[in-house]
Amino acid sequence: MAKKDDNPNYQVISENRRARFDYAIEDDIEVGIVLTGSEVKSLRTGQSNIADSYAEVSESELWLTNAYIAPYTQAMFPHEERRRRKLLASKREISRLWNATQRQGMTIVPLVMYFNHRGIVKLKIATAKGKNVADKRQTSAKRDWNRQKQRLLKDHG
Repeated sequence: MAKKDDNPNYQVISENRRARFDYAIEDDIEVGIVLTGSEVKSLRTGQSNIADSYAEVSESELWLTNAYIAPYTQAMFPHEERRRRKLLASKREISRLWNATQRQGMTIVPLVMYFNHRGIVKLKIATAKGKNVADKRQTSAKRDWNRQKQRLLKDHG
C-alpha cells in the first residue's frame, strides 16, 4: 500500500488536536461515515470541525455526534450542520467499542477526518481514557522537555 504522503488524493479534512492532550489513547480504527452529497461538497472545501464531537454505540450501531460540517451554499437539498452521522464498522469492531465504553469506562474520540487514497471520506476514531489534571501537566512537561532536547541536539550536533 502507498504511503499517505505520496498519494495525491490523501487529504486531511479536520483534525482533533486536543484529543491527545485530554485523553490517553488506547487504540484506534478507521471507519467510514455516511454523508449526504452537500456534506461531501462542503468537506471538499475543508469546512468542518470534529474537536467537540464524540462517537457512541447505540442499538448496535456506531454514531458520530456533534461533528460540525458547514452548510454548502449551492446545495439544492441542504444538510443539518450538527446532525448525528452513522459510522461504518464491522460488527466485531462495534461490539469491541461497546465493551470498551460500557464495561471499561472509556470514551470513543474522533482523531482525524480525511479523504483516503480513493477520495472517500474516512474517520479515524480511538478508544481513550480521560486524563486528570496531573496527567495533562506531565504530558505537557514531557513535550516541553523533548522540544528543548531537540533544540540542544540541533545547536550542538
